[in-house]
Amino acid sequence: MCKLREKFEEISDLRHQGYVEHKLSDVLIVVMCAVLCGMDELCEIHLFAEKRQEFFSAQFGIDKIPSKPTLSRILNMVDGEAVGRVIVEVMKETAGTAGDVLAVDGKTVRRTSKEGHPHSALQILTAYLTASGVVLGQKSIHEKTNETPIFQEMLDFIDVSGKTITADAMHCQKETCRKIVEKFGHYVFGLKGNHKTLFEDAALFFKEKVNDEAIETFWTIEKNAGRIEERICRTTKDLTWLEGHNNWAGLRTIVEVRRIIQTKRGVSDETCYYISDLEKSAQELLNITREHWKIESLHWMLDVVFSEDDCKILSENGHKTLNAFRKLALLIHKRFLALHKVKSSVKAHLLACLLDEALLARLCRSL
Repeated sequence: MCKLREKFEEISDLRHQGYVEHKLSDVLIVVMCAVLCGMDELCEIHLFAEKRQEFFSAQFGIDKIPSKPTLSRILNMVDGEAVGRVIVEVMKETAGTAGDVLAVDGKTVRRTSKEGHPHSALQILTAYLTASGVVLGQKSIHEKTNETPIFQEMLDFIDVSGKTITADAMHCQKETCRKIVEKFGHYVFGLKGNHKTLFEDAALFFKEKVNDEAIETFWTIEKNAGRIEERICRTTKDLTWLEGHNNWAGLRTIVEVRRIIQTKRGVSDETCYYISDLEKSAQELLNITREHWKIESLHWMLDVVFSEDDCKILSENGHKTLNAFRKLALLIHKRFLALHKVKSSVKAHLLACLLDEALLARLCRSL
């Protein structure tokens, strides 16, 4: 736990040191522990800290709990991007960077939007290792830009060597593909209207080549609780028909994935197209496209488990800081449940952590 404190001490404290009553590292430890116990709001974090004063003194040597206004001021002041970078390092040291698929997606914190300006809300772009739940990088997106240039910047400091990056059609850009290939990574990117001609050519090709030898097909069907999901993946490595394919760095394969889902409410039938520099089988490419849902699941859990979209903290720094701690909490709880074969939901385990100081101490020691 001293190691954790050292990490937090790397973050710049902009307060006048002559008037500092609570170390920044102490405040961040308090907030982290509160989030590990499922706390969503400032008032909850403060109440939790007051009720666990003896715990903080015994485990971390924190003898005085900051007031609610002090917590608010520090969360407003601290550099949320810097906190995010430290949390990413903690995640990597805790769980490693193993895993082949790196899913990239942005999430909007809806509470931060200004009235009448829905696009003003804070967005956070995350690069997520789907196998381990480790975040390799995250960066905020502001109103005057979008995910594409931010992810291209992120590629400058993320090690993607040997990893396959999945992302939606927004990231299907020649420059992004070039940077990934130059850094010895791979990509599987969705196709949509932002590359209309490429999308239409791919759709037409697969429509016309129903039983062609150049097409490899893999099919799955899954049944679960009254839901039947059928997936048909078709791939081709023959790109001679595709005009301008050499303009895409390393492009080797075009992929079609059709999903037919039957539920009590009816049937949905959706077909998606992807480009990739990989020369893998249809089965492997289908598995890679399916891995992308894990980052969508992460974003869903931030809202369902932590009510992130309803968080009333006003500052962007506060939202960035809590977002990073929430991702860390999800990683730590999921790892603990898996390693100890505990049958529990993450939300229930957060409550167990709140009620059991010994369990909270064990989770903190795992960092």
